[in-house]
Amino acid sequence: MRLVFAGTPAVALPSLRRLLDSPRHEVAAVVTRPDRPAGRGRHLARSPVAELADEAGVEVLAPDRPRDPEFLARLAAIAPDCAPVVAYGALLPKAALDIPRHGWVNLHFSLLPAYRGAAPVQRAVLAGEDVTGASVFQIEEGLDSGPVFGTLTERVRARDTSGDLLERLALAGSELLVAAMDGIEDGALEPRPQPADGVTLAPKLTVEDVRVDWTLPDFAVDRLVRAATPAPGAWTTFRGARVKLAPVRPAAGAVQTPLPPGQLAIAGKDTVAVGTGTTAVLLGEVRPEGKAPMPAAAWARGVRPADGEAFA
Repeated sequence: MRLVFAGTPAVALPSLRRLLDSPRHEVAAVVTRPDRPAGRGRHLARSPVAELADEAGVEVLAPDRPRDPEFLARLAAIAPDCAPVVAYGALLPKAALDIPRHGWVNLHFSLLPAYRGAAPVQRAVLAGEDVTGASVFQIEEGLDSGPVFGTLTERVRARDTSGDLLERLALAGSELLVAAMDGIEDGALEPRPQPADGVTLAPKLTVEDVRVDWTLPDFAVDRLVRAATPAPGAWTTFRGARVKLAPVRPAAGAVQTPLPPGQLAIAGKDTVAVGTGTTAVLLGEVRPEGKAPMPAAAWARGVRPADGEAFA
């Protein structure tokens, strides 16, 4: 089939690479978000999908809005049979949805109808799910509500961050997406409506969502930090300044006396403990405001927390 691929971040690259390599399909163009300022110099940077398309010699369409008349006219001129989507990052209007003969087909990183929305992997980690997965579905005007072509499951490991889990889902999901393209071309796949029961939403995690509440149980603090890693990054404050946190781990006997929520304790040469609403957790890397990440013990040696001093 003649395809137009839509995606923006690195998580979309495994799917784009597989489609570019497929002997059955032609990627005629990609649709991605416009170049954005990035880095300390705030220079305009191409999206990862645009960079890969440039390397492959594929036309890049980067409309400010997918309803722009110029974009819709160019899409119609390309005349794709289908438009596979992975993390494009913008809502598609009906005028765009109607152009490909087989519509737009999205790889979404949850087992629909669970976790519809922008942050399915983060929300699954935050909720403590044991199993999640990916779904390939037909895009319609509702939020991730279209009929499903196929799914896969993936176990959520005990120490998974959102980044770890998303990386595995992106790789496995790329195979699922290509298989869906093959099945659609063959006429062998019919999407099935999503169940009416079990619908949950997965809105984007905001910076305020990932501020650590140290009165929560240790397992809830652990899940929050892992869910927010690598982005937007869980955080707390110390002496009024923000400190970002890498994943924590259970204290497992390293702290002999209970710690009040947020209170810091040096629990060994290379160990810094923090109290929660239940048992303490051990810090991994920390990133003080305006500085590079560093081991928690190195940070503690620099700031020298006083007895009873705490994160807030």
